[in-house]
Amino acid sequence: MIVYDLECLEHTHRFEGWFGSSEDFARQQERGLVACPHCGSTQVIKAPMAPRLTRKGNQIDAPAPQAKVPAAEPAPAPVAAPPPPLPPQLRAALEVVVKAQAEALKSSRWVGEKFVDDARAMHYGDKAPEAIHGQATPDQAQALADEGIDVAPILFPLAPPDQVN
Repeated sequence: MIVYDLECLEHTHRFEGWFGSSEDFARQQERGLVACPHCGSTQVIKAPMAPRLTRKGNQIDAPAPQAKVPAAEPAPAPVAAPPPPLPPQLRAALEVVVKAQAEALKSSRWVGEKFVDDARAMHYGDKAPEAIHGQATPDQAQALADEGIDVAPILFPLAPPDQVN
């Protein structure tokens, strides 16, 4: 299961949604099945969220060092206000980009770490050309561009297929 923070575009309501996978979310969203529980709007996007990281069960906390001098009580940390909601125009633009990227990736094949080698092989005629996506370092991508090979970054993070729930 995967948990997403979601946001209603009409009234900026934020809520949580649980899905079997990122593809499951995309399919439900395309069919209009993801709706805001506050107002019923189906204009819902994934909201920016912090990763949820947990500690492994086999890790043991190190004992805290004993202070020799009593320390003054630290001042309480200021409570951070939540970020302001994105302007509607920016949310709409991001939604268009997200949908365009998802549509482009549907007709592209994941090649993972073989991306650089496969892109070169297709450019130089050693492999049949096709749309691919995968992993490359910034230096590798620059080297491909310097050779005249068309490459473009994926704007929104993408989990490799073997790492998706």
